[in-house]
Amino acid sequence: MKKIAFTTLAALGAMALPAAAQAQSNEDPKIEAYVGASAGIHELDLGIPGDNGGIYGVVAGVDVPVGKTFFVGAEGNYHIGDGAIDSEYGVAARAGVRVGESGKIFVRGGYQEVDFDLGSLFGIAVPPGTDTSDGDYLVGAGVEFGIGDSPIRLRAGVDTIAFDTTRATVGVLYAF
Repeated sequence: MKKIAFTTLAALGAMALPAAAQAQSNEDPKIEAYVGASAGIHELDLGIPGDNGGIYGVVAGVDVPVGKTFFVGAEGNYHIGDGAIDSEYGVAARAGVRVGESGKIFVRGGYQEVDFDLGSLFGIAVPPGTDTSDGDYLVGAGVEFGIGDSPIRLRAGVDTIAFDTTRATVGVLYAF
């Protein structure tokens, strides 16, 4: 069910790109770097109680304009977690379209590594030295909107790791 919902969300985002492209300003966009704080929930969907966790961390990246409307970029993230997640980190490439003066709609793809808290997840003692991490490809979509003329942006995104888990995050970014 989550795979269908995520695919539908991605398809709707793709259909919105042409309309968003027409809503652009006439100013030439500039290369933009950003850093920020991010928080969300990472649902592992294992079918056992406590198989999700809150995540809290940082994100940083850069977007490069390709014409007046489209942009490509790269970003990295690091989050600590609670519940089933000890920590996670990853990198992703982004592509998207600018909406109005400060909005962006984007898709991303990359790699995410997750360190699980197996003791919390399964209620067992994990032997020291046991590898409790796993990683795979990440795909997702999101939106960002600026607050007036300030460099502060609000962000929301939904990602999946190998279509096995779902991550929903919100954040506050500082663009420069």
